[in-house]
Amino acid sequence: MVESSSRASKASQVLALDQGTTSSRAIVFDRAGRAVASAQEEFPQRYPRPGWVEHDPRAIWESQKRVMDEVLAKAGPVAAIGITNQRETTVLWDRASGEPVHPAIVWQDRRTTGFCRELEAAGHAATFAERTGLRIDPYFAGTKLRWLLDHVDGARERAEAGELAFGTIDTWLVWNLTGGGRHLSDATNAGRTMMYDIHRNQWDDELLDILGVPAAVLPEVVDSSGVVAEHEGIPIAGIAGDQHAALFGQACFEPGMAKNTYGTGCFLLMQTGAEAVASRNRLLTTIAWRIDGKCEYALEGSVFIAGAVVQWLRDELGIIADAGEIEPLAGSVDDSNGVVLVPAFAGLGAPHWDPSARGVAVGLTRGANRAHLCRAALEAIAFQSGELVRAMEKDSGRPLSELRVDGGAVVNDLLMQIQSNLLGAPVTRPENIETTALGAAYLAGLAVGLWEGRGEIAAQWRRDRVFEPEEVDSAALWRDWERAVERAKGWAE
Repeated sequence: MVESSSRASKASQVLALDQGTTSSRAIVFDRAGRAVASAQEEFPQRYPRPGWVEHDPRAIWESQKRVMDEVLAKAGPVAAIGITNQRETTVLWDRASGEPVHPAIVWQDRRTTGFCRELEAAGHAATFAERTGLRIDPYFAGTKLRWLLDHVDGARERAEAGELAFGTIDTWLVWNLTGGGRHLSDATNAGRTMMYDIHRNQWDDELLDILGVPAAVLPEVVDSSGVVAEHEGIPIAGIAGDQHAALFGQACFEPGMAKNTYGTGCFLLMQTGAEAVASRNRLLTTIAWRIDGKCEYALEGSVFIAGAVVQWLRDELGIIADAGEIEPLAGSVDDSNGVVLVPAFAGLGAPHWDPSARGVAVGLTRGANRAHLCRAALEAIAFQSGELVRAMEKDSGRPLSELRVDGGAVVNDLLMQIQSNLLGAPVTRPENIETTALGAAYLAGLAVGLWEGRGEIAAQWRRDRVFEPEEVDSAALWRDWERAVERAKGWAE
């Protein structure tokens, strides 16, 4: 444990570093949970081969540092730093120089599909599921690390000798924030590697052996809330993967409470308390957060491409010039005119788990136009999230009474209404939709005494708008969606 400096402890606000898939952000929050300063910077995406996605780790750190410095200059002293990050994205670097040995392999990357099939064929699926709560899939960090050890010259030998360090993005940020002084990860991020036993709360030697990963490369695992390091006298006191931070920021502190984050992907988490519930419907069991050495858990469903489909329409197809154009364009038509878009650009996540699926657009006629395609894109986001809700309802044995939503895409009223219609349930948008960054701030602020407890945090949560379901023929829409998904599956075989 690291003692906080007196300068930082006198401050009454917290800095959250929100390192996402397409941009780095920094937001300073006050004690009321209000954002008082923020900055954001996008960084390049790399697609070196079909199904491969990479980032430059240096670009991630440099963009994150720039926005951090910008908001600190605006907001003044902060009591603590909280970190939240895109999960599963894998970095391997030289401990002496701090230089990455290869571009980061992003969570969306599918290059380890063949190795995953080998693991399943060898009968390891049950072992991974029981210990990690995860399925064998290229999504997770463990197989990405194995690929780096096998494909970067000398990496395996250097890793075994302790010369290389592995980390997800939280680990990479802490390493740089501390000048290489700390190599650590919190339990939520460690739990997404396929190498961490979420029940015993430790790296698992047998899983490391199956994956072919030397223990010498792994970081120390710490709590999600607690002072673990310092950056220029400011305590780093909260760390959590983005979806876990959002669950905390949405004040989903009681079992059965659920939130869905609409970002690059969509991620639905339902808090299950001290019990790690095993899914019977192809969802994941994950650590919600670890505080004072004790884990709380969640069921999770992951959609790989959500808001990213809007970026695709903008950047690759040129149908829109700005993401904000999609709502009025999609709203200019009453329906999608029979067009169904399945954006399986990085395979399909829960509940399908098909890494060989690829994107398809079906139902196209001569009368289909760009407005119909835009509406189909919004519907695709809602359909994929709806599949997660359906699976979670089966696991929990009860219908969802309310879905709390957050993330950048929830400002789109049409998307939220479509979501409510397809679920047949209310969708509640909070006043503060930056709940991922806010959750990281809360975790850090709790550790340094800025907030007294979860009750104070829960009292700050406020709803902005509730979207009630309208009468639509959702059954017919669901049938067309399911037919289209079947056509997307197995395409890359």
